[in-house]
Amino acid sequence: MHGASASGVVTFKTALQLTKRTSLRPAGSAHGSNAVSPCAFDLQSPDHDAQIPADMNAAAFDSASARVNVPRPVNPRVLASGLAVSLVLALYLMQAFGWRQTALFLVGVGAGIVLYHAAFGFTSAWRNAVHTGRTAGLRSQLVMLAVTALVFLPLLAQGELWGTQLNGSVRPLSLAVVAGAFLFGLGMQLGSGCASGTLFTVGGGSARMVLTLAAFIAGSVLGAFHRPMLDEAMPSLGPVSLQGELGTAGALVLTFVLLAAVWIAAVRHERRRHGEAAPIGFSLQGAGWLRGPWPLVAGALGLAAVNVATLTLAGRPWGVTSGFALWGSKAAAAMGVDVASWPYWQGVAGDALQASVFRDVTSVMNFGIILGAFMAAGLAGRFAPVWRIPPRSLLAAVLGGILLGYGARIAYGCNIGAFFSGVSSSSLHGWVWLAAGFAGSALGTRLRPRFGLEN
Repeated sequence: MHGASASGVVTFKTALQLTKRTSLRPAGSAHGSNAVSPCAFDLQSPDHDAQIPADMNAAAFDSASARVNVPRPVNPRVLASGLAVSLVLALYLMQAFGWRQTALFLVGVGAGIVLYHAAFGFTSAWRNAVHTGRTAGLRSQLVMLAVTALVFLPLLAQGELWGTQLNGSVRPLSLAVVAGAFLFGLGMQLGSGCASGTLFTVGGGSARMVLTLAAFIAGSVLGAFHRPMLDEAMPSLGPVSLQGELGTAGALVLTFVLLAAVWIAAVRHERRRHGEAAPIGFSLQGAGWLRGPWPLVAGALGLAAVNVATLTLAGRPWGVTSGFALWGSKAAAAMGVDVASWPYWQGVAGDALQASVFRDVTSVMNFGIILGAFMAAGLAGRFAPVWRIPPRSLLAAVLGGILLGYGARIAYGCNIGAFFSGVSSSSLHGWVWLAAGFAGSALGTRLRPRFGLEN
């Protein structure tokens, strides 16, 4: 979450005391990337650490907390406009690029709905593990990884499905991955969002995250410029696939052992801090499946389905940030920068630079995520952007966004493309990314108060 007492941002201590076992969370943000719809709160898992968004003052919190059990009406204008834009874009994609690109766009829309309603992200989950000792969000990610790997690895072993060649996200194990993931982890705490989290919070109505996204795109362009040079300069062991080394069964066993080890460590950590580990949440609370909020497990299973659908339709796992590098590089080219001569944009990547952005799978799915979250916010009645943001918070958004973009490019991806898809593909670089990214996130958690952001 982001905010600070210096800017009228307070924690929910009073509300937590009143509700005892039930905590309050911002709709669409408590588990995820922190900055979502800035004026309402829902009931969620016990003892969850939540704060008021930076856009909300204490008076608004008092009003919102008094109405926490009152479902908000659907926002018909937001929902109708989101449906209209999605329909037009889907029809265009069908006519111009065929059913597969349209299906991938719709998968992106589904991802946006899942991310918003389950408030499923990495930023606050990792911060809570460090700052409050609560690990429900982190453990829900382990469920997501286990389910996805269980489906991914047999499919990747098969090599083809319905005529589509399937390839996992297996990238070099290099010092660039360590450096980039660390910078990304640091940036997601300052920017208050990861890759998927930035997209769904923008769609959900966070004004601050629009600035984070813009800086994210700029950092991605800078990272694209530097990555070929860093690839040559930094030591690398090359791609290491557990499936390639151990076979499908061996890779699955080792992946589950590693996930179980992280789960046990997380539970022990939480028990040391609180005496018990809170459940990750299975029951539906709030207005229902259509309007949310959803339990964390629903988010985990939903995103596993998104990644499996992406693999079967696109022939490769889900990614997010390569689209940002493409958008930023196209914008730079329009301003006269010769990005086409950069080594990063040679070969197949150069084809994407010259083609329509709607031909790019990652971009189309990213547009879908924003629109899906936008419609989910309309369904929940939570879309209400507020544009007054404290200066220090704006500075953190810019710095965080640049670190996010730069780190993702030099580390071969973000929390989705490198971590989620990498681990699910049995790539060793995904595990290294997790360790380095978590370390950067821990540092970012400690730096947040310097920018007026509350932990």
